[in-house]
Amino acid sequence: MQAISIKFINKTIPVLNYTHKHSQMDLLMRKLKELELHFEFRKKLKMISLIEIIGDVAIFKYNDGTKLYLEVS
Repeated sequence: MQAISIKFINKTIPVLNYTHKHSQMDLLMRKLKELELHFEFRKKLKMISLIEIIGDVAIFKYNDGTKLYLEVS
C-alpha cells in the first residue's frame, strides 16, 4: 500500500493507493482537475478525510462515515 498526500484547492488529502500503480494517481489527478469547477463537489470536498484507490475506483471517505465512489479509468 502506498500512502501519499495530494493538495486540491487549498486542502491536503491523504491518499492510500492499494494498486501500487503511479498511473492510477495520474488518472485520479486528471479526474479531480475535471471536477475542480464543479460547485457541489467542491462543497463536499471540505468533508473528505481520506481517498483510497482500489483498482479503477477512487473511494472518497467523508468525516461522517459516508463514501463516494468515483471511477478514475
